[in-house]
Amino acid sequence: MHSRRIGNTLVSAIGLGGMPLSIEGRPDEERAVATVHAALDAGISFIDTAVSYCLDSSEIGHNESLIARALAAYGGDTSGVLVGTKGGAARGADGAWSFNGDPATLRKACEGSLQRLGGDSIGLYQLHVPDPDVPYADSVGALRDLYDSGEIRAVGISNVSSDQLREAHGILGERLVSVQNSFSPAVRDSEPQLRLCAELGIAFLPYSPLGGISRAAELGSPDAAFARVAAEHGVSPQQVCLAWELALSPVVVPIPGSTRPATIRDSAAAADLKLTEEELAELDAARVPRG
Repeated sequence: MHSRRIGNTLVSAIGLGGMPLSIEGRPDEERAVATVHAALDAGISFIDTAVSYCLDSSEIGHNESLIARALAAYGGDTSGVLVGTKGGAARGADGAWSFNGDPATLRKACEGSLQRLGGDSIGLYQLHVPDPDVPYADSVGALRDLYDSGEIRAVGISNVSSDQLREAHGILGERLVSVQNSFSPAVRDSEPQLRLCAELGIAFLPYSPLGGISRAAELGSPDAAFARVAAEHGVSPQQVCLAWELALSPVVVPIPGSTRPATIRDSAAAADLKLTEEELAELDAARVPRG
């Protein structure tokens, strides 16, 4: 597995997004753990989770606890695995999503995440989403304080605009190591943030990076470019999609979600897929409609 950098930490070029293992449609625990273990076997060393990845408020932290159990049950060395979690979002008793960027709430959420994940500190702690009712500088400042107190070793932000990225970078400086935004062939709204991350030397972590690819083979030219290139290489369109994203910039670390060992193994293989300049240009031009 090729490596990339999140802050001072070398991680696999492809990560694992843990969200599908704990929300609606999730697999049973045996398959979920097997999926995490398959990711580790494939060389994946970055796993993304969040306190809010659960069904409702009765099981807050479900995904964090699941990831911790899977790592503990793995037969190999996991000392080099970076787990990134997020605070600032929650699910209510009815499963409805809510956001709270209040500094006191973020500190409490971080303490709970640390207990569930174990260890002396959290490798990467991310603000899940800006809270419109709380000044962004206050929320980001809370993560700065958690870093300075040693509870977290690096800071990330998520679902941000370019202006919010600049503001966070001004507050955090080198503490800020990653931005996690939605990005895929069907959702390219975060291209400006990706370019800004490259300029600042900050990792860009596309979540839902496979958006639109499941329909690629159904679409007419040029939208079927991902399926056509995949057929040329004898791989899945999903692999082509992730390889295309990796080629966009060395700061990109896609974090595809998975609920089956086979799919995360397929995703991990994208790190070794080399696309030609002509293929990359064709994929850049392909505009897969939103699902």
